[in-house]
Amino acid sequence: MTISRPLLIFDSGIGGLSVLRPITKLLPTAPIVYVADSAFYPYGTKKPSEIEARVPVLLARLAERFDPELIVVACNTASTIALDQVRIALNLPVVGTVPAIKPAAALSKKRVIGVLGTEATVRQPYVDRLSKEYAADCLVLRHGSAELVGLAEAKLRGEDTDPAAYREILRCLLDQPGGEKMDVIVLACTHFPLVRQELEAASPRPLAFVDGSDGIARRTAWLTRDRRWPAEPSPGIALFTSDDPALESYRKGLAGFGLTLTEPL
Repeated sequence: MTISRPLLIFDSGIGGLSVLRPITKLLPTAPIVYVADSAFYPYGTKKPSEIEARVPVLLARLAERFDPELIVVACNTASTIALDQVRIALNLPVVGTVPAIKPAAALSKKRVIGVLGTEATVRQPYVDRLSKEYAADCLVLRHGSAELVGLAEAKLRGEDTDPAAYREILRCLLDQPGGEKMDVIVLACTHFPLVRQELEAASPRPLAFVDGSDGIARRTAWLTRDRRWPAEPSPGIALFTSDDPALESYRKGLAGFGLTLTEPL
């Protein structure tokens, strides 16, 4: 399938759909190619050196194949580890995804912020730098959860998920010293906004959940402001890097985002 100069949205799985949604609100006729690196999923449990070696090479292949107008690395883990290398490797605009600590700090009244991400993201020095620059007067607590990534993937497949699992994940963050004052949680993995409603329902008290998807959409729209998009929207395509028959179970969920599941990469 040929799509002329699309926006290419990239993630290890389906988390980038939380970024795709606000992008398509701002750019409703932009052609979309969504790529999930299912052959290497999940990124959050991989070594940084593995991600550094894989992501720039894979995105270079995708850029050659699809000739995108712009690439959105809709993955906090990949962005915090490999975004600089990706930008060096590619001669086109690349928008990354980083934990929304700045808006969380602006929102917090009690000055205690939680960062809920993958295991790889929450331990990155990049998170330390963001916390120091934008939330120096806040206590920033972190928890990495590979399980929550899996819950988001299961939801898109149409599977029921256990409310107790969300409660336990939040408990691991809220029960840390100082967590009783936490009033804002950063969803520092693009998978997590897909289960925001489940997290809100599982929360033992009112909490604000923030992510960076709207800012990514605005940045994408600004960088492509001179592009004349088609007059009418067309179906986007989604492809995975592995050839697994089980991926067929994502078809209905992807259709809700305007994407047609196509052949593996």
